[in-house]
Amino acid sequence: MNFIAQLPLSNLFDSIIVLVDRFSKMAVFIPTMSSITSLDLAHLFIKNIFLKHGLLSSIVSDRGPPFVSSFWTNLCQQLKISRYLSTAYHPETDGQTARLTLAEFANNNSDDSSTKQSPCFTVYGRDPQFDSAHITQDTSAGKVSKKIQSVQQGVNIELEVAINRFKGYADKSRAGPPVSNPGEMVWLSFKNIKLARPTKKLSERWLGPFPILKKVSTHAYHLNIPSTQVSTFPSLNQSRHQQYQIRINTILLQS
Repeated sequence: MNFIAQLPLSNLFDSIIVLVDRFSKMAVFIPTMSSITSLDLAHLFIKNIFLKHGLLSSIVSDRGPPFVSSFWTNLCQQLKISRYLSTAYHPETDGQTARLTLAEFANNNSDDSSTKQSPCFTVYGRDPQFDSAHITQDTSAGKVSKKIQSVQQGVNIELEVAINRFKGYADKSRAGPPVSNPGEMVWLSFKNIKLARPTKKLSERWLGPFPILKKVSTHAYHLNIPSTQVSTFPSLNQSRHQQYQIRINTILLQS
């Protein structure tokens, strides 16, 4: 559950409460005001969630004022809803808040990358019927239908872009670190290294650069680290160092 505030005003609303079911990935978008109270949140919860889906076993929310209030905390305790707080979430918006309900439909009618089926199919066992290929008349009804189709297509495109982007991040994180060779210069992570600083917050992330003397195993290298500069064992796993880049922000240790 996230509280997205400070959106362009639309029909007296300037905020959205977004709820996503962890099992089906179905999302519910609830328009509201940034001045919402914890009592207002309870009413919206009953109207939009409880009456349709029943009580929840747990809720993960950001730290928006309505979610951390004593009223909401006590309500969750009495309803035996486990409550978990994460960091606040304030994404940017394109200002198209008038398309909220259509975007919600498009999201819930699109295949999820993890379940490989739409949230609607997971929850209801079928996808909502929607086929606007036959819409050709430029009437008021036709314009509305075309708008629904446009939003559906737009959300599908954005979901595809998001999936590919996150897949790229995941593939990058799964890829092994680059292979280094003797003689190359590398930066050394100061993690687990004691420095003459009052606090690590004043230190940079990398030390060096230091030359590689030899490769001692598949994932470890022996660095030429003067003992007078850094007190650490010179043979280190490659996860502890990074290839030399001139513009990296670091501490240059003088010999």
